[in-house]
Amino acid sequence: MSTDSPGFDPAAPYRLNPRVALRPEPFGALAYHFGTRKLSFLKAPALVELVRDLEAHPTVLAAVDHLAAPEKDRYLRALATLAETDMIVPA
Repeated sequence: MSTDSPGFDPAAPYRLNPRVALRPEPFGALAYHFGTRKLSFLKAPALVELVRDLEAHPTVLAAVDHLAAPEKDRYLRALATLAETDMIVPA
């Protein structure tokens, strides 16, 4: 299981940045960061649900534990990107 972001630790707890708003869309959601003014597209409803539920889990790995291996890797890479862009932050 690899991530592209060296600062992202899936063994740590994360949560949606309080400065980020999610707007539901048919494809998933738009994430807007009010501090950086960056806009990100969450292109899967399952990813949106995962991001919203992150802080309910003790670690990111626990949050993705129920996923199959290929999906788990894909979502961990997506979460690493969201961490790199400050959309999700350590809890």
